[in-house]
Amino acid sequence: MTSLVTHEPALTVRVFTQRFSSTLRGARLACRLALHQLDRWRLPYGSETSDVAGLLVAELAANAVTHGRVPGRDFELTLAYTPGLLLRIDVSDTRGERRPAPGVPGLLDEGGRGLLLVEALATRWAVLDRVPVGKTVRAELDLGPGPRSRRIAGVP
Repeated sequence: MTSLVTHEPALTVRVFTQRFSSTLRGARLACRLALHQLDRWRLPYGSETSDVAGLLVAELAANAVTHGRVPGRDFELTLAYTPGLLLRIDVSDTRGERRPAPGVPGLLDEGGRGLLLVEALATRWAVLDRVPVGKTVRAELDLGPGPRSRRIAGVP
């Protein structure tokens, strides 16, 4: 019997996961630690990718503590980074209800623009069921070649 051997390059996926208290302080800490972790993965502070990821984490964490909070339960941030290809941001909470798709807020509304921001900045985003309970809001940034990833990753 002949064995088929493929020589595809190995992919390194780096993962960071941390739980935070469902408070505004927890949301701020999630954003700070995410930016610190990205810097450790050589996506430096102030780079376009870091700035976009920071905005996405800030918005998703704020939504988790504002709309997904269950008293006594934390929210979770997971970053998965495949160098040169993809950055995935998952923010999970324990509230099972899904929020509606982003709509157009009124001119004088103080909120309601967060998911519009996520939609504008992320290459893709989705709301996923979380096992055993809750939901995960996922935002992805393509970092490889392509028209949308060039804008995000700052490639000319």
